[in-house]
Amino acid sequence: MSSSLLTVGSVAFDSIETRAGKRNEILGGAATYISLCASMFAPVNLVGVIGDGDFPQEHIDMLTSKGINISGLEKAPGKTFRWSGKYADDFSSRTTLDTQLGVFEHFDPKIPAEYANPDILMLGNIDPGLQAKILDTVGDSSYVITDTMNLWIDIALEKLKAVIRRTDLLVINDEESAMLTGEMQVSAAADKILADGPGAVIIKRGEHGAYLFTKDTVFFAPAFPLKDVVDPTGAGDSFAGGLAGYLTQAESTNDEAIKKGMIYGSAAASHTCEDFGVENLKNLQRPAVDARFEQLRKLVSLK
Repeated sequence: MSSSLLTVGSVAFDSIETRAGKRNEILGGAATYISLCASMFAPVNLVGVIGDGDFPQEHIDMLTSKGINISGLEKAPGKTFRWSGKYADDFSSRTTLDTQLGVFEHFDPKIPAEYANPDILMLGNIDPGLQAKILDTVGDSSYVITDTMNLWIDIALEKLKAVIRRTDLLVINDEESAMLTGEMQVSAAADKILADGPGAVIIKRGEHGAYLFTKDTVFFAPAFPLKDVVDPTGAGDSFAGGLAGYLTQAESTNDEAIKKGMIYGSAAASHTCEDFGVENLKNLQRPAVDARFEQLRKLVSLK
């Protein structure tokens, strides 16, 4: 029996403005990016929530065409989560223009019985209280990958720390690692995080790649050197999706598998950045990701 992957997080509509243009109400959300990238490696079980009248059937059809099981995608009375943002011309920062939580405000994840014992559990950056509830539901046999964001570090730190103690692999960015630990250097921040329970931590640095720290390993995965970025929205979630998908396919979570998964994650994320939202991911096929994996692999090898 093949390994299984469960991801829980947001499904949303995004309105995005970058130097390349503007798009209104396109499909987004952490769980969407994660699922689309992971589905190139393994079947994905998705848990999320959408509005009961505003989510087009074409999006449902696209997700299921990728082998994504949406039995856990709940339709609730109200509107789907919406986010609007604008990026600086050099993509060094972005400004949130509007957030409408809609049905996501009262999201109460329900794990279908068929999802109940995943080999890999990918927790998107939702409220740590909900992450803890999911962990209670799923049990202790899953390899847990957890993402979070600065909001939860700011307003729910103790709940987040409790989740981190139950996490096998924490995936955060360098700003978040500094907030979480008080350490500005990623290696010092990683030491503190590992002391709190996870066996591994990945600290992302955007276009500057990502670092893996375990008790035995320090590894650097470069970002793919793109000539033109259109929209970086979802790049971090795409990285996590490629990583989680590869680990599921590999049926291994040792250090070497995580390293390889990070390179696949970087390859997947690079494709996301070349168009708005999930537009590139809709038609992206594994061979294109494999090709960039090989290019990235050569960047980290002296042989």
